[in-house]
Amino acid sequence: MFDTLLVANRGEIAVRIIRAARELDIKTYAVYSPVDKNALHVKLADESFPLMEDGVTPSYLDIDQILACCLRENITSVHPGYGFLSESEIFAETLIKHGVNFIGPPPKVIELLGNKVKSREKAVEVGLPVPLGSEIIENERHGIKEARLIGYPVLVKAVFGGGGMGIQRARTPRELRIAISNASAQAKSAFGRGDVFLEKFIEQPRHIEFQILADNYGNVVHLGERECSIQRRNQKLLEEAPSTAISKEERKSIGTLVCKLAKKLGYKSAGTIEFLYKDNQVMFNEINPRIQVEHPVTEMLTGKDIVKEQIKIAQGEELSFKQSDIKFRGHAMELRINAEDPLQNFQPTPGYVSRFVAPGGPHIRFDTAIYEGYEIPDCYDSLIGKLIVSAESREEVISRAQNALKELIIIGFPNNITFFDQLLQDRHFQQGDISINFIEDRKILMKLEKNVCALASALFAVGLKKSQMNLPSLSENWRMKGKMDGIGRD
Repeated sequence: MFDTLLVANRGEIAVRIIRAARELDIKTYAVYSPVDKNALHVKLADESFPLMEDGVTPSYLDIDQILACCLRENITSVHPGYGFLSESEIFAETLIKHGVNFIGPPPKVIELLGNKVKSREKAVEVGLPVPLGSEIIENERHGIKEARLIGYPVLVKAVFGGGGMGIQRARTPRELRIAISNASAQAKSAFGRGDVFLEKFIEQPRHIEFQILADNYGNVVHLGERECSIQRRNQKLLEEAPSTAISKEERKSIGTLVCKLAKKLGYKSAGTIEFLYKDNQVMFNEINPRIQVEHPVTEMLTGKDIVKEQIKIAQGEELSFKQSDIKFRGHAMELRINAEDPLQNFQPTPGYVSRFVAPGGPHIRFDTAIYEGYEIPDCYDSLIGKLIVSAESREEVISRAQNALKELIIIGFPNNITFFDQLLQDRHFQQGDISINFIEDRKILMKLEKNVCALASALFAVGLKKSQMNLPSLSENWRMKGKMDGIGRD
């Protein structure tokens, strides 16, 4: 059993891991960058230690500093969360070499799955279909030759990395040359490696992913699928489970194959297998060897604590349940609340949290690391909270989420709360008729701008004071934007 655990991360996932470790009676340690000295994960951990910035390696990516902290404090385990070092086989190897347990898959598995081309090959071996694709592209001439075989349009994708980075679409040879250059440069900047490959572009697919758990004894289970089709710039905004597109029979057959793939890989810990879905066909996309941002959706649906299971698996415990023990009840949905302005192409808007009220009630969960008086840094991801809601049906979930949004108040900077209110009202979304292009296709942002402008005009025309406005609080972020951007901190 672990008696100490260091969280090599920040934000809401660091808070989430600390809480899970506490329930297992494990002492927690946090590390933090200079701008995160007042962060919630720093306050919640039993002990916290600063990471110095050297101007070369960002704090949360500094393996040497994190390892030094572990060795100095005799810390027995490290949870990497998501992002940062969570998919670094070098980080995992370094910890293990020095006697520190890494809470995640074996380094060799992480290394294999970091290569999307190799991952595709493994998926094919167990019978999972994949979109037409290529090997690593050597040069423009090679890329044009491969694209001719695959058929335009194609995607140029980074071989290593994730998060929607290093992806470019091309419909012609001319566009392909530009896409290869841009995708390679972006991948090099984001992940340190500029290798790219080609994949057939699928028009308006859905994004489906399966959650798995695997222990050290060959036991593997899946916890069903999540629908992650509501995206902007290839990054998820809303996730739900189960998918409205997947039948029980498909869930069973796909789940069997993903478990087979995990066993073939020698996978251990929690992981996610991602697919594109079009015309009743699933096509393997990639495997994420870590906890996912949207894991609470599955937790609400199954009642399983995925983070605690990760820790138990790393401690050498056998899975305490079998596939037949997993029951899916009702429907669940997660809305990613971001410090960003949807009307400015989702541009990040970090700022000072002058007021914060989280929603409550049955089957409502809000995972966050913000609090009143907290200054959101401008150097990290814009995610500031996750609203997770469950109910017996999808219709009830949407209604419950809408009411929760009315209770959620975050003032001090533009955010996407009102965007979600508009999205949940959309008739096609309510019917489950969605794809990864949904926001653009349904012109959600245009509707949002029109409604927000109309609301703002009406309010200022009548000159109502805030105390007199009997309106949903979700609109407050837009009504007060001009007044609150320069708010004082007293």
